[in-house]
Amino acid sequence: MMLCGKMVPCQSREALVTVTSYRGGSMDGYVRHPRLEGKAVKIHSLAQLVLMLDALLDMENCPDSPLPLVSPEKSGGERMADFRIQILFREHYTWQGKLVWQDENQEAVFRSVLELIQLIDEILGE
Repeated sequence: MMLCGKMVPCQSREALVTVTSYRGGSMDGYVRHPRLEGKAVKIHSLAQLVLMLDALLDMENCPDSPLPLVSPEKSGGERMADFRIQILFREHYTWQGKLVWQDENQEAVFRSVLELIQLIDEILGE
Protein backbone atom coordinates (compact mmCIF):
# COMPACT_ATOMS: atom_id res chain seq x y z
CA MET A 1 0.00 0.00 0.00
CA MET A 2 1.45 3.36 -1.03
CA LEU A 3 1.09 6.20 1.43
CA CYS A 4 0.64 9.67 -0.02
CA GLY A 5 3.62 11.94 0.50
CA LYS A 6 5.88 9.11 1.66
CA MET A 7 8.82 7.58 -0.12
CA VAL A 8 8.21 3.96 -1.01
CA PRO A 9 11.17 1.60 -0.53
CA CYS A 10 12.02 -0.63 -3.47
CA GLN A 11 13.71 -3.26 -1.31
CA SER A 12 17.05 -4.27 -2.80
CA ARG A 13 16.37 -3.67 -6.49
CA GLU A 14 19.67 -3.94 -8.26
CA ALA A 15 21.10 -3.87 -11.77
CA LEU A 16 24.58 -4.83 -12.88
CA VAL A 17 26.00 -2.46 -15.51
CA THR A 18 29.12 -3.33 -17.48
CA VAL A 19 30.67 -0.44 -19.38
CA THR A 20 32.69 -1.44 -22.43
CA SER A 21 33.56 2.07 -23.63
CA TYR A 22 33.06 5.67 -22.53
CA ARG A 23 34.14 8.72 -24.43
CA GLY A 24 32.91 12.28 -24.24
CA GLY A 25 29.80 11.30 -22.30
CA SER A 26 28.86 8.49 -24.70
CA MET A 27 28.70 5.08 -23.09
CA ASP A 28 28.47 1.57 -24.50
CA GLY A 29 27.89 -1.50 -22.42
CA TYR A 30 25.15 -3.76 -21.19
CA VAL A 31 22.74 -4.17 -18.29
CA ARG A 32 21.80 -7.30 -16.38
CA HIS A 33 18.77 -7.37 -14.07
CA PRO A 34 16.58 -10.13 -12.59
CA ARG A 35 13.64 -9.02 -14.78
CA LEU A 36 15.75 -9.57 -17.91
CA GLU A 37 15.83 -13.31 -17.19
CA GLY A 38 19.61 -13.64 -17.15
CA LYS A 39 20.11 -11.85 -20.47
CA ALA A 40 22.43 -8.90 -20.91
CA VAL A 41 20.82 -5.99 -22.78
CA LYS A 42 23.08 -3.73 -24.83
CA ILE A 43 22.99 0.00 -24.06
CA HIS A 44 24.48 2.89 -26.03
CA SER A 45 24.08 5.88 -23.69
CA LEU A 46 23.56 6.99 -20.12
CA ALA A 47 20.07 8.18 -21.10
CA GLN A 48 19.19 4.71 -22.38
CA LEU A 49 20.48 3.22 -19.11
CA VAL A 50 18.30 5.55 -17.03
CA LEU A 51 15.19 4.88 -19.13
CA MET A 52 15.75 1.11 -18.96
CA LEU A 53 16.20 1.15 -15.18
CA ASP A 54 13.05 3.24 -14.79
CA ALA A 55 11.06 0.79 -16.94
CA LEU A 56 12.40 -2.13 -14.90
CA LEU A 57 11.32 -0.42 -11.68
CA ASP A 58 7.84 0.08 -13.13
CA MET A 59 7.65 -3.66 -13.82
CA GLU A 60 8.55 -4.49 -10.22
CA ASN A 61 5.53 -2.76 -8.76
CA CYS A 62 7.39 -1.55 -5.68
CA PRO A 63 7.17 -2.31 -2.74
CA ASP A 64 6.67 -6.03 -3.48
CA SER A 65 9.21 -8.52 -2.16
CA PRO A 66 12.72 -8.13 -3.61
CA LEU A 67 14.00 -10.08 -6.59
CA PRO A 68 17.24 -12.07 -6.31
CA LEU A 69 20.52 -10.26 -6.84
CA VAL A 70 22.27 -10.46 -10.21
CA SER A 71 25.51 -12.46 -10.27
CA PRO A 72 28.44 -10.99 -12.22
CA GLU A 73 29.06 -12.56 -15.59
CA LYS A 74 32.34 -14.46 -15.77
CA SER A 75 33.03 -13.73 -19.44
CA GLY A 76 36.42 -12.48 -20.50
CA GLY A 77 34.86 -9.90 -22.81
CA GLU A 78 36.07 -6.36 -23.21
CA ARG A 79 34.99 -4.12 -20.37
CA MET A 80 35.99 -0.86 -18.78
CA ALA A 81 34.07 -0.95 -15.48
CA ASP A 82 31.37 -2.84 -13.60
CA PHE A 83 28.78 -1.05 -11.48
CA ARG A 84 25.96 -2.26 -9.28
CA ILE A 85 23.16 0.28 -9.19
CA GLN A 86 20.90 -0.22 -6.19
CA ILE A 87 17.78 1.92 -6.26
CA LEU A 88 16.56 2.01 -2.68
CA PHE A 89 13.72 4.54 -2.94
CA ARG A 90 11.74 6.08 -5.75
CA GLU A 91 9.16 8.82 -5.53
CA HIS A 92 7.73 10.10 -8.80
CA TYR A 93 10.85 10.65 -10.91
CA THR A 94 13.35 10.93 -8.07
CA TRP A 95 15.60 8.02 -7.13
CA GLN A 96 17.76 7.48 -4.10
CA GLY A 97 20.22 4.67 -3.94
CA LYS A 98 23.76 3.44 -4.05
CA LEU A 99 26.29 3.09 -6.85
CA VAL A 100 28.86 0.36 -6.20
CA TRP A 101 31.98 0.50 -8.37
CA GLN A 102 32.96 -3.15 -8.21
CA ASP A 103 36.38 -2.80 -9.84
CA GLU A 104 37.61 -0.48 -7.08
CA ASN A 105 35.38 -1.80 -4.29
CA GLN A 106 33.99 1.72 -3.72
CA GLU A 107 30.45 2.95 -3.27
CA ALA A 108 28.66 6.27 -3.30
CA VAL A 109 25.14 7.28 -2.38
CA PHE A 110 23.05 9.25 -4.88
CA ARG A 111 19.96 11.35 -4.17
CA SER A 112 18.75 11.81 -7.73
CA VAL A 113 19.14 10.40 -11.22
CA LEU A 114 21.22 13.45 -12.16
CA GLU A 115 23.60 12.75 -9.29
CA LEU A 116 23.86 9.10 -10.43
CA ILE A 117 24.78 10.25 -13.96
CA GLN A 118 27.35 12.68 -12.55
CA LEU A 119 28.93 9.93 -10.44
CA ILE A 120 29.25 7.59 -13.41
CA ASP A 121 30.68 10.38 -15.58
CA GLU A 122 33.18 11.35 -12.88
CA ILE A 123 34.42 7.77 -12.55
CA LEU A 124 34.59 6.98 -16.26
CA GLY A 125 35.74 10.39 -17.46
CA GLU A 126 39.07 10.20 -15.64
